Amino acid sequence: MFKKAFHVIFTLCGMLLGLGVAQALAEWMSSHVGEVDEISTWLFKGTVVILFGIIFHFIYSLLGDQKDLSARDLVPKAIKKIPVWELVPGTVGLVLGVAIAGSVSSILMNVQALNRMSLNLIISIMLFIALGYYGLMMGKSFGVAYQDRLQTIFSADILKRRNKSRGNAAPKIFDTSVIIDGRIYDILKTGFIEGNIIIPDFVLVELRHISDSADDLKRNRGRRGLDILNNIQKEFGVDIYDTAANKEISKIPEVDVKLLKLAEIMGGVVVTNDYNLNKVAGVQGIGILNINELANTLKPVVLPGEVMRVTPVKTGKTEDQAVAYLDDGTMVVVQGGKKYMGKTIDATVTSVLQTSAGRMIFVKP
Repeated sequence: MFKKAFHVIFTLCGMLLGLGVAQALAEWMSSHVGEVDEISTWLFKGTVVILFGIIFHFIYSLLGDQKDLSARDLVPKAIKKIPVWELVPGTVGLVLGVAIAGSVSSILMNVQALNRMSLNLIISIMLFIALGYYGLMMGKSFGVAYQDRLQTIFSADILKRRNKSRGNAAPKIFDTSVIIDGRIYDILKTGFIEGNIIIPDFVLVELRHISDSADDLKRNRGRRGLDILNNIQKEFGVDIYDTAANKEISKIPEVDVKLLKLAEIMGGVVVTNDYNLNKVAGVQGIGILNINELANTLKPVVLPGEVMRVTPVKTGKTEDQAVAYLDDGTMVVVQGGKKYMGKTIDATVTSVLQTSAGRMIFVKP
């Protein structure tokens, strides 16, 4: 109720201001243009008053649900609520519209047939309103249509910069799993990952919730993730993405969907070790870097016929199978190796199976 009343009062103040401006302009017209009939004068004043009312109504509407309004930060809050990819093209469109209206008005002012009832001035005012509004809307529509490209260009509006530029490579968006995993910090130190590091604010919230968990294991993992993120921020710098700046992302409830949408908008790459997120991103055609896949790729390559030394430590799925592990964690299935449990033996590689979950090597003594 208070907001509606304040909205009405704010609009009325704008109309009163417009009435004062109209009165001053009418007096100026009388002294420079000549006497104008009463109907034209009231029509002119009404137009200016309505224009100011619309402008003030529009300004208040841009403030949205702000509860703590003050005259000092009224305009800054209104401007801040507008996404930059709409504000910049809209401003350009408004300037172009007003410039065109000014050019046409200068021609109309010299038309003698329109001077009698000040029609040239009235038409000029209507041109300024119409073309200015049309230019603003066209610019805003352009910004929405090319939002993906413009958002990358004007990304400073949605990112709290905490690092220096890391080249022109696609930005890397970290999810919660890869931060908690910790290996990403060592990979960053090698210099293999280029581009700015993006940490969405909802990932920070998720990390905080995990670190505050009642479960000891989850709490320790969350705190470890925060420590790793702090080290990354100190050594490499990060960009914190503000979800509130993008309504399209803020209204999405699921974290994984938000990540993919953010990567799509920014033209970035999601860095994760989440198997399901990796698959979904592949279906949507979104770039992704999976740390587990990288680790599997870097494991030593073995070919059928090579000999390796293994120590079976547990039984396999069949009665005569045994399972051993290499130093890097690769599973080795020893055919007929059950009788060699706990013993180190030489085995010949028969085949290698590469899966998304890792690599399996099949050998026989």
